[in-house]
Amino acid sequence: MWILTSGYARGMADPLKNQEYEVTSRSIGQSRALLLIAAAEVLTLSVWFSASVVSSPLQRLWHLTPIEVALLTASVQLGFVVGAVAASLTALADRFDARRVLALSALLAAGVNALFTVSSSWEMGMVLRMLTGLAMVGVYPIAVKLVAEWSPRHRGSAVGILVGALTVGSALPHLILFFGISAPWQSVVLASSALALLGAGIVTFFLPAHPQQRASKSGKISLASLRAVVTNKAVMLTNYGYFGHMWELYAMWTWFPTFVYASFVLSGHRQAGAALAALSSFLIIGIAGAAGSVLGGRLADRFGRTVITSVAMGTSGLCALVVGFTFGGPIWIVLLVGTIWGIAVVADSAQFSAAVTELSAVENVGTALTMQTAVGFVITILSINLVAAARDVLGWHWVFVLLSAGPFLGVYSMLRLRAHASS
Repeated sequence: MWILTSGYARGMADPLKNQEYEVTSRSIGQSRALLLIAAAEVLTLSVWFSASVVSSPLQRLWHLTPIEVALLTASVQLGFVVGAVAASLTALADRFDARRVLALSALLAAGVNALFTVSSSWEMGMVLRMLTGLAMVGVYPIAVKLVAEWSPRHRGSAVGILVGALTVGSALPHLILFFGISAPWQSVVLASSALALLGAGIVTFFLPAHPQQRASKSGKISLASLRAVVTNKAVMLTNYGYFGHMWELYAMWTWFPTFVYASFVLSGHRQAGAALAALSSFLIIGIAGAAGSVLGGRLADRFGRTVITSVAMGTSGLCALVVGFTFGGPIWIVLLVGTIWGIAVVADSAQFSAAVTELSAVENVGTALTMQTAVGFVITILSINLVAAARDVLGWHWVFVLLSAGPFLGVYSMLRLRAHASS
């Protein structure tokens, strides 16, 4: 107690030292908040692909075609889009306490995801997966808004950490499947719901309110925020880069595990193929992707968002062009190219969100983020189903080439943004 009071007295006597103490305390608060938001994101995002990783037993149970399997995955995106459009029109992210929205959304996602285990048909499963996506509208965009509030000076790094958390969370069902490879498929889905409940608990009981948190109390639905976003040229160039990125990202996350499994079987590893594919998918999509997100955030804060996004998309586009030629080849080559792709495909993701928070007026940030993600996820529905439809025609050797167009167009948009005055 003497040490504390003596330190306090010395701080009061020396204004400079007291100021340093306040800065350190604020930094600790920011770090703690970022850690808690990221932890909640990891746990809650596990529901996103919880049904996708068990698509094989579901395909046998419900006698699904490849297109129906793809639609089951894309239905989460569709629900997310519907919710995001509604959130944009109502300025949901800018009008309510973000922590409460995030906690409630995680709770709803956990419950709806758990209900999927009692689905009696593909149609019922589709509806429940759409509702899961609808609930996720209050998770990722809201988390980005919270992180932007807590980390204004190092926003690229902070949002990079958040997207890394999203990446790990999205890949978590593959890890659950690896440990429960012989368990009923329902256990994988229920485990992800349990994790989402933990995420809701973290936000509810441990995440503090931001000292300068503000929320508009207006109950009116207004298109003013959305209009301000779409007329902002710099924001829209950022969005175009993001749209090219999203054309590739979720299609890669959806189909790469299937590609890996088919490649392992073709190369003579059928017996251990399912478990090996599940573990490889978690490591490539989750761990390598998270590392790419964090690294991309740090580099973007140092060298600029337009530079890092262009390099990342150029690299991932090249991987999409060549990964098919590793199909059926030595495992180490498949995993090497896959790891590079897993790092690059998401290394730029955080920077689009960070750029929007910097280029938008403060009162429009939540709406801008939600609108960006809404359109982006519409695009993922198209690319996911395109791969499903084209796989039998082009084969695994060529089908991922279709994804390369997105990142290459994204590079063009970000180079245009680099030349813009706002950059």
